[in-house]
Amino acid sequence: MLENILLLKDDIIEALGQTAFMVLTSLLIAIIIGGLFGLLLYTTSNNLFVKNTVINKVVGILLNIIRSVPFLILMILLLPLSKLIVGTKIGSEAVIVPLSIASIAFFSRLAEASFSDVPKGILEASVASGASKPRIIFKILIPEALPSLVKNITVTAISILGFSAMAGLVGGGGLGDLAYRYGYQRYETDIMIARVVILIILVQVIQWIGDIFATALDKKL
Repeated sequence: MLENILLLKDDIIEALGQTAFMVLTSLLIAIIIGGLFGLLLYTTSNNLFVKNTVINKVVGILLNIIRSVPFLILMILLLPLSKLIVGTKIGSEAVIVPLSIASIAFFSRLAEASFSDVPKGILEASVASGASKPRIIFKILIPEALPSLVKNITVTAISILGFSAMAGLVGGGGLGDLAYRYGYQRYETDIMIARVVILIILVQVIQWIGDIFATALDKKL
């Protein structure tokens, strides 16, 4: 077992790099765009800001539709869009498109929940003091929600890691591709086990880092 893994050392390192690229890129996109959607959902459902039921419902339904489609099916459906955006239907770059869209929908709802957890009394006190809505959002709402947001970013990162493992089924590279080619097509179980162990370690590391940041932010508030 160890001999086979050592022989594929370069392939494993390359697969790790591809997985890291897919996860980090998609996560960054999810944090920025998904965070904005989460903020939009929260502010359009709250009388303290700009309550707008129509926008809230339309955005919410759109996100729910995306979240309802299993990622493997979503990935296949969006391959033509990947071709249009990045010029190819295969490789890690192509998978970034469906991975980012799925991650945005996933994180949007988590971000909305984080903003909803901020005590309403703090926001009402800020409104009563005459603070503008943008100031309340950027100076009070987001900072207060930050520890919860970090925890949900951690959850999102782990979910994206799981999604990225399916990329191998469409030639997307990464650890999933390695497991598929060697563990499934060639029946090399040791490679499959090594891939699972690597994923377990990665999940533990991501969770550990996320917990450290969330705890540090909690202490500052």
